[in-house]
Amino acid sequence: MVKVAIFDYGAGNIFSLKSSLEKNDAQVDIITNLDKINGYSGLLLPGVGNFDPAIKSLSTSKVAFQDLAKNQTPILGICLGMEMFFEKSEEGKLNGLGVLEGEVVILPNKLKIPHMGWNDLQIKKSSILLEGVKEGSWVYFVHSYRVKPKNDNIVKADSDYGISVPAVIENGILFGTQFHPEKSGKIGAEMIKNFLRTCKK
Repeated sequence: MVKVAIFDYGAGNIFSLKSSLEKNDAQVDIITNLDKINGYSGLLLPGVGNFDPAIKSLSTSKVAFQDLAKNQTPILGICLGMEMFFEKSEEGKLNGLGVLEGEVVILPNKLKIPHMGWNDLQIKKSSILLEGVKEGSWVYFVHSYRVKPKNDNIVKADSDYGISVPAVIENGILFGTQFHPEKSGKIGAEMIKNFLRTCKK
């Protein structure tokens, strides 16, 4: 059994993510700092909350987080969790975690915001997270922002919402989804399994 941790920003509503991990035989702890993270094989940053408060809650753990990334501990960021990987966001004034180059921008106001509902994936490149996931698979989004990485090679799948939205990113042990795999049925469960398999290695 693989042991992973979910970082809680204080926004709550992470039960479905915990449940999804446990259904795949993971032992899951919910933590509020990274001081004792060494006992875990993986870390998840959930997709609930706002950028600045979430970054503030991680501020005392920022160095520990960067150490995790350097030490090759797999990290999955979901929605806001993925957005925090980058250097800055239009949602807030604070700097992001900066483990990936790029920024987070608001969706164009010509679109319905937030983007909420099911959209299909357009797979661009092979990906650990997307193993066993077919082109055109549907996943569940709830977001108002999208990431703009400096290195487009880390984008493994897009989704079309009147604009191309990076949906899956992958860079070494950093994994991110703009959608919520824990709310995306069998397809999301497959990605959770793929992430946990990486944590076991």
